[in-house]
Amino acid sequence: MARYVELHPDNPQPRRVDQIADALRDDALIAYPTDSGYALGCRIGNRDGRDRILRIRGLDDKHHFTLVCRDFSQLGQLVHVDNSAFRAIKAATPGPYTFILPATPEVPRRLLHPRKRTVGVRIPDHRVVHALLESLGEPLLSSSLILPDEEEPRTSGWEIKEELDHQVDVVIEAGETPSEPTTVVDWSQGEPEVLRYAAGDPDRF
Repeated sequence: MARYVELHPDNPQPRRVDQIADALRDDALIAYPTDSGYALGCRIGNRDGRDRILRIRGLDDKHHFTLVCRDFSQLGQLVHVDNSAFRAIKAATPGPYTFILPATPEVPRRLLHPRKRTVGVRIPDHRVVHALLESLGEPLLSSSLILPDEEEPRTSGWEIKEELDHQVDVVIEAGETPSEPTTVVDWSQGEPEVLRYAAGDPDRF
């Protein structure tokens, strides 16, 4: 049965945030709110967590996972960002964008796209996520909580708790959550290609 944790959206309670971070270190899978709907998340080193995300979402091994980062410095440790991308990506973060870029050796091979050796990265504009990443001290392996046969991420923690009660370990509730997914920009070939037009303004790319 999933633990249901309520956090203040602007001033998340540090003790509760630390408890969730401790659960993640113990290989928990969480459902958490972001600036573009709910997501599923676990530690990068949690092999079982990755497989659980794929099962919940009904996806195969070709799925592009996202590494959710605290800041641009952390993002730069996980992906190669050339000069043409640096300024544009830094200016767009934090925000509702996911960028697909070539991964550095810091990223386990099992998380990479099998042919392209790329991974998605993003820095959400959400105080609860920032507090959680600060407490955890490392990025989250993540994927939007879009269930099979659905097109938009979930927005209600209580509904997620009821539906996925035995498939996730922690559900975070932090008030109103937007429903539109991130805009996805593939920058792995040196030029930006918008793969999904959504919450983030694509015109800047």
